[in-house]
Amino acid sequence: MNRTERLYALVDELRAIAPRPRTVDWLATRFAVSRRTVQRDLQALMATGVPVRAEAGRHGGWFIDRNATLPPINLTAPEALAVAAALAGAENATPFSAAGRGAMRKLAAALGESAIEEVRALTDRIHVLPSRTVPHVLAAVEQAVAQRRVVWIRYADAAGRESEREVEPGGLLAAEGSWYLIGWCRTRRAGRGFRLDRIRAAELRDEPAPDHAISRLDHDLAGRARHAESLRSLSGSR
Repeated sequence: MNRTERLYALVDELRAIAPRPRTVDWLATRFAVSRRTVQRDLQALMATGVPVRAEAGRHGGWFIDRNATLPPINLTAPEALAVAAALAGAENATPFSAAGRGAMRKLAAALGESAIEEVRALTDRIHVLPSRTVPHVLAAVEQAVAQRRVVWIRYADAAGRESEREVEPGGLLAAEGSWYLIGWCRTRRAGRGFRLDRIRAAELRDEPAPDHAISRLDHDLAGRARHAESLRSLSGSR
């Protein structure tokens, strides 16, 4: 068993008995390596973001948080290329794209050499121009949607006129090449769509937001999204 195989096997072993721990001695015996090697492997896993933790004490050891990681996923070569293309094409203004770089590294680590070369060749041919979306704005919007919390924004309309809003987020919508925050605007007392690249500033509030369905908040944008999906379905059936 080489080191890469052992690292995956370590994660599988810890996940299988989670949340109970395994001692370093037990793992060293299990994988027929030294205690020092196991310690080094566990530290390497932590450095790559795998949620392995050490627990001190008589009954302590190393364990993994099953809620913080996914089980192994076996991708075919075409599926791996599809995921790689999506990650490579995710610009900085795409919601939740910040984690894409780490996902790309993990995807590459899980593939064979030939597949890795295909992924590298594909991603080298995908380029995304810089976005005007402010990074801290995107982070606040992501958290507002994920945690269902009210968010304050300073928004500029198509003419550049700015206004301040408090928004109860319903979700995110991609339409006609742009991303929108869809939510209930307390200022206008109506559902609205806010283009992310026109949000000049954003601050997350501590206040929980009511549950809103996108289709009920912005009929126009949601309708266009459904129309585009219908066209894709029709095209794919031909």
